[in-house]
Amino acid sequence: MAVVYQKSSVLTDAPFHYCPGCTHGIIHKLVAEVIEELGVEGKTVGVAPVGCAVMAYDYFSCDMVEAPHGRAPAVATGLKRAIPTNVVFTYQGDGDLAAIGTAETVHAATRGENITIIFVNNAIYGMTGGQMAPTTLPGQVTQTTPYGRDVTKAGFPVRVCEMVSTLSGVAYAERVAVDSVPNIRKAKAAIKKAFTAQIEGKGFSIVEILSSCPTNWGLSPVEALEWLRQNMMPYYPLGVYQDRTEKGVFCNE
Repeated sequence: MAVVYQKSSVLTDAPFHYCPGCTHGIIHKLVAEVIEELGVEGKTVGVAPVGCAVMAYDYFSCDMVEAPHGRAPAVATGLKRAIPTNVVFTYQGDGDLAAIGTAETVHAATRGENITIIFVNNAIYGMTGGQMAPTTLPGQVTQTTPYGRDVTKAGFPVRVCEMVSTLSGVAYAERVAVDSVPNIRKAKAAIKKAFTAQIEGKGFSIVEILSSCPTNWGLSPVEALEWLRQNMMPYYPLGVYQDRTEKGVFCNE
């Protein structure tokens, strides 16, 4: 019988611990497939900080390093500078990257560190119970905003791709989603381009992925994907926000 599909060799056989309907599993699959297709599994190092993906080291067969909360870009910088031929990526949520890790992200980007960031944005703190995150939408109800996020008190959500795209060290920044098959295919292409930018020494690359959190949104998996389309996509438009991959940018290689 012909094999029409098989799991990437970069994924282990460990069952995912994620909640039903969570799209972290899809994103893991895309990252693993890209690593395998690029033939860099043996020299890839992933960095997983605190958050829902804290145990990503159980799921990827490449080398993985655990980072303190928010410090994945700093750890990745050290790993890449120590062995520049390695392919180094971080896998971070919005609470990790855009709150405690904002400075790490911005300064790694402006230095043009030749690393790749996979940024999962589900507009909420997932692992710790559903509190407001930096990316929580105006009016969105969370455990800490029971009447909805009030921008007069909590400020506005952080649009990460728009922010880092202004920095000269950023080679590639794109926002994608994993709510449908066409968008999943586009997400994989973006991840592959980001990894390729690093392999070619172009500088800092980031892929922001709009993801669902059915458990903390209080929705079914199907409802959560529709909520993502109706609410997150208008506020966080999909698309390429920076692409200097053809020109090349400053990086520390």
